[in-house]
Amino acid sequence: MKTVIDTNILLISVSPNSPFRWVFDAFLQEKYTLCVTTEILSEYDEIIAREANEELASLALQIIENAVNTEFITRYYKWNLIYVDEDDNKFVDCAVAANADFIVTSDKHFNILKEIPFPKVKVISLEDFKKLI
Repeated sequence: MKTVIDTNILLISVSPNSPFRWVFDAFLQEKYTLCVTTEILSEYDEIIAREANEELASLALQIIENAVNTEFITRYYKWNLIYVDEDDNKFVDCAVAANADFIVTSDKHFNILKEIPFPKVKVISLEDFKKLI
């Protein structure tokens, strides 16, 4: 299952005491393939370091970068499908380039993708992702 995880989901799942830790644990158990770009990894690092701490950010990135179920994606085209928060487009572009099954996010800006016929990018909630794991 090829998956793109938005930063808001990764952030709440990396802490060992988080009720959402199951997301990161499922990754560690190789229940899904995490598709990332260098841009996404940079955002993960920046946001986790800022919102949690640098040690947790460094550990999470080290795990992701060395995992066998991480797929490093090179993006060749910017689709620019999200206009409200253009920074979110890095996740859309990664999903398209990776031919990912979906993006997991709680960010409402991604809802616009439901209305766009091409390229088709499926977005699912954390709750729906849990049902698939």
